Amino acid sequence: MPAVTVENPLTLPRVTAPADAVTRPVLTVTTAPSGFEGEGFPVRRAFAGIDYRHLDPFIMMDQMGEVEYQPGEPKGTPWHPHRGFETVTYIIDGVFDHQDSQGGGGTITNGDTQWMTAGSGLLHIEAPPEALVVSGGLFHGLQLWVNLPAKDKMMAPRYQDIRAGNVQLLTTADGGALLRVIAGELDGHQGPGATHTPITMIHATVAPGAEVTLPWREDFNGLAYVLAGRGSVGADRRPIQVGQTAVFGAGSALTLHADERQDGHTDLEVVLLGGRPIREPMAHYGPFVMNTRAELQQAFDDFQKGRLGTIPAVHGMTPGGPR
Repeated sequence: MPAVTVENPLTLPRVTAPADAVTRPVLTVTTAPSGFEGEGFPVRRAFAGIDYRHLDPFIMMDQMGEVEYQPGEPKGTPWHPHRGFETVTYIIDGVFDHQDSQGGGGTITNGDTQWMTAGSGLLHIEAPPEALVVSGGLFHGLQLWVNLPAKDKMMAPRYQDIRAGNVQLLTTADGGALLRVIAGELDGHQGPGATHTPITMIHATVAPGAEVTLPWREDFNGLAYVLAGRGSVGADRRPIQVGQTAVFGAGSALTLHADERQDGHTDLEVVLLGGRPIREPMAHYGPFVMNTRAELQQAFDDFQKGRLGTIPAVHGMTPGGPR
């Protein structure tokens, strides 16, 4: 980790917060519980226990791995439906295949992101390729769910395949951090991901002892999830470590600092998220995220009646549990 890097960050555009920027306070730091998803791959539930008013427009996020699979061990998810939101799958290390009931599909690996707007709904499956199942190997990634506003919930499904080489790379004034802008904008620099709900998604690698202060839109919320390492967040340097999420309060800048000594990894790895809250009623159950209970029931009815698509007959599978 990570898959996308540069030899000398000082060759990249540099990001600095204005001198009069107001550093956001840290409201809470929570620890993600561990569990299993799909056919049994390990995850950390990054947003468990966080009030949704601090998450909006984000719904949930799983850290998948980091795990070193032995031959025969790699696992994925069975066929399952989605409606009413977007899934963002970011593969840091390893490879994942995707297929859907509308004939779409693809492979993402080492720094790639697949942005799936489920919209009105479809069925899909995510799994490691056969070669990885046979050989085993390193697997590490994230899956983030982003809500859609009511006006877009029933739009036609679409995909964005964001390849590692298209991610916007930036650094800080002293070159102490590598910032990968996957979606949204940071200090005038635009990431490749196009979103219906305005958000920013950044994977930051912070060198030991380095501090990062980034300008942050005041109309966005602010979240920091630690993928690896340890450090501190906010003006008061609240401690944070792998598997923990910091929720920031109001302000115009985010600050994080990497400890001088790291355990197991040489750097602090953090995913930074911000978005403009939708502030609409949300009805969420399993793989469906709608605005009302009636819409939620309609989604289940449509799924059961095959209106979200059918599984290609070649697989001979039945729809699996929700993801």
